[in-house]
Amino acid sequence: MLGEILSVQPLELKFTFELKKQVSTSLRLVNVTSEHVAFKVKTTSPKKYCVRPNTGLIPPQSSAEVVVTMQAQKEMPADMQCKDKFLVQSVLVPGGAPEEANPDFFNKENGREVHEVKLRVLYVAPPQPPSPVAESAEEGATPSAFPPTAKGLTPSDPNTRDVTELKAKLTEAKTALTKITDDRNAAVRELQRLKEQVGKAGNKAAVQRPKGWSFTALLLVALIFFIVGFLGGKGFLSSSSPSPAAASSTEL
Repeated sequence: MLGEILSVQPLELKFTFELKKQVSTSLRLVNVTSEHVAFKVKTTSPKKYCVRPNTGLIPPQSSAEVVVTMQAQKEMPADMQCKDKFLVQSVLVPGGAPEEANPDFFNKENGREVHEVKLRVLYVAPPQPPSPVAESAEEGATPSAFPPTAKGLTPSDPNTRDVTELKAKLTEAKTALTKITDDRNAAVRELQRLKEQVGKAGNKAAVQRPKGWSFTALLLVALIFFIVGFLGGKGFLSSSSPSPAAASSTEL
């Protein structure tokens, strides 16, 4: 019990630190006197924390709960250390219960005795998920009986099933791509073969197509015409020369 008139629990405000997430903790204030007690909660980082309520009155032998909320943080603190402080001020309010705590209650210059309790702030790492090996050991099964399919994942984990399905789809896609590539290569080879066959057929047709009279044929025709001409010329000369009997008849 600190401050003599007000019990403050706990003396350390612990926050489970998580990035981009608000975290709250509670503070319990107990009035241990027979008079009303006014309290006020202050902090060294008012923009970082929200305190509800930050002031109030506690009836005799009663308590009040204060909720302290740490705003969402964007960066992880170094070594999870925090230098923030809180201060709980309390003062007796004799002579009846006012409607609300007056700020002047905590002014030491008015001669009031203000009790103060300082609080530390501690950051706590979020709890880690239970290890699959530890769960298996607790259930009496050997760790190797249910080996995790991936680091930190068990076979019953939905994330594990998603990873397995993605791997299966990737394998199917690779197989389909390989088949398409093989079919394309086969089609290219078939097209090349057909082109070669068409080229060979064209060359063969060009060789077999007649290209006119050959030199031997022309020479043979010329020889035939020469012989015919020679024989024809000889017969003409024989028929045109007069015989000796005809000449003698002419002279007589």
